[in-house]
Amino acid sequence: MIRFFDIFFSLFGILVLCPLLTPIAFLLLLTGENKIFYNQLRIGKCRKSFGLFKFATMLEDSPNLEGGDITSGDDPRVLPVGRFLRKTKINELPQLFNILFGDISIVGPRPLTPRNFEYYDVKTQESIGRIKPGLTGIGSIIFRDEESIIHNSAKSPEECYKEDISPYKGKLEQWFSKNQSLYIYFSLIFLTAWVVFFPKSRIIWKVFPNIPAPPD
Repeated sequence: MIRFFDIFFSLFGILVLCPLLTPIAFLLLLTGENKIFYNQLRIGKCRKSFGLFKFATMLEDSPNLEGGDITSGDDPRVLPVGRFLRKTKINELPQLFNILFGDISIVGPRPLTPRNFEYYDVKTQESIGRIKPGLTGIGSIIFRDEESIIHNSAKSPEECYKEDISPYKGKLEQWFSKNQSLYIYFSLIFLTAWVVFFPKSRIIWKVFPNIPAPPD
């Protein structure tokens, strides 16, 4: 059933958003490094790797520069137009094609690079490795401002992600893995849209009062 909704919503989104995606593609060609899309290796269901589509918002050689897989709020590798696309999450919209192809679902644990996936403990890896990752999800919503968290941390980006973000995000993704349902699927779609307009809202704690509490 969820696969039916994934196909329906991804097709609908591609058709409706085409007037937005097309000018963005031309803008990236003019202001970036002559690339529209960036295809990054991510870990999917059953720990199989796949290429995740994004708009090309960073320098082409970014993975080999300082920072690696982790992006902070003031990352110098981010292109001028890319900064706006990342802030508004528009850079994620090409993943509608990943949903259509069956690589990911609309809702699920965020697919990570192999390196960042290894930061999860074994229990978390096993739990979320059994299900399809998603465009959005409980971890994506609560850590929607992840780049700012990394930027404001006194730790290095890698240390901040590994020690402060990954453990709690892993607990959230485990919660989703154990409780996934159509109700949670549609609730998380609604909440994703809600926090775009009300980024400081804590409504998610009211909708899901039983999700793991953040660390002190």
